[in-house]
Amino acid sequence: MHVVRPAELSDIAALEKLAAVTMPGVHTLPKTREKIAASVERSIASFAAHVDIPSEESYLFVLENQATGEIVGTAAIYASAGSNGTYFSFRNDVIQQVSRDLNISHSVHALTLCSELTAYSQLSGFYVQGREAAGVEAALLSRARLLFAVLAPHRFGDRFFVPLAGVTDAKGSSPFWDALGRKFFKMDFLDAEKVIGGARNRTLIVELMPHYPVYVPLLPGDAQAAMGQIHPDGELAFNLLTEEGFEADDYIDIFDGGPILQAHKNSLRSFSGAVVRSVTLDERGGGRDAAVTYAIAASSEQNFRAITAVCPSVDASDCVHLPQAAIDALMVAPGDSVICVRI
Repeated sequence: MHVVRPAELSDIAALEKLAAVTMPGVHTLPKTREKIAASVERSIASFAAHVDIPSEESYLFVLENQATGEIVGTAAIYASAGSNGTYFSFRNDVIQQVSRDLNISHSVHALTLCSELTAYSQLSGFYVQGREAAGVEAALLSRARLLFAVLAPHRFGDRFFVPLAGVTDAKGSSPFWDALGRKFFKMDFLDAEKVIGGARNRTLIVELMPHYPVYVPLLPGDAQAAMGQIHPDGELAFNLLTEEGFEADDYIDIFDGGPILQAHKNSLRSFSGAVVRSVTLDERGGGRDAAVTYAIAASSEQNFRAITAVCPSVDASDCVHLPQAAIDALMVAPGDSVICVRI
């Protein structure tokens, strides 16, 4: 059994090992032990904070193999993107151009620097070992942070977005960056990411990036082809997020051109499909009707746990029947409330 729980200080060494094998770029774990430790400490403080309005809180989760104690995945959620500034992205626009004299009318695809995603809640840092063979555990890891938002809606905004890494080559070069960002920053893609530190709210962006629409037909073919395309390592996350209800047509990342998925919480399965049920011990070992796989989260902000369980449908019942191992993993007792959503 796997469980998703908040990261702890004792996880830092394991997170450092995960960070060593993740891909280059902004959309994964910090790369140094110091930054990983700072991220964990910030997460611990965020979980402990009393929150009235979402602000600078960030919540880091780990996926733990209960049998071995090994940390095999991580995912994060930021309460409010650009909380200490403005979150910048490129918006996909269509500019209509008309010449009455020539009787010509056509549409031009353009990119406009915008700050519309500021104050959205941001999903980030998704990584799971063995993603080629990942199954319900990956789905649980991706969804658990949204289940936490279901449990604690006051900690997050009504809209969520997820930036996914764009197309880069084996050396970390980005055709989109080479065609656009490099012209203004005068540095390589990975160097620019290090300068920015993964943020999309730095003053440098306002100072250096173009303020007027960028006409896409003027960009080289490889840069146009890279727009809105995901790095191969991001395909699992993309599939899970689109199944969840996220859409990817409106915005792209200003550095690598990767897609930015976004949605209102009411469009997401974790919000629309979540139900609260009372825990009941299943002493029959599941029974013949144990045919539904659920993501189940303990309904506590301070002691969050999420697992997957195959159990009888909860649609027509006010209870969820769980084996003792699942109850123990959730750190609940019979009679406690949990939230359930179909995987």
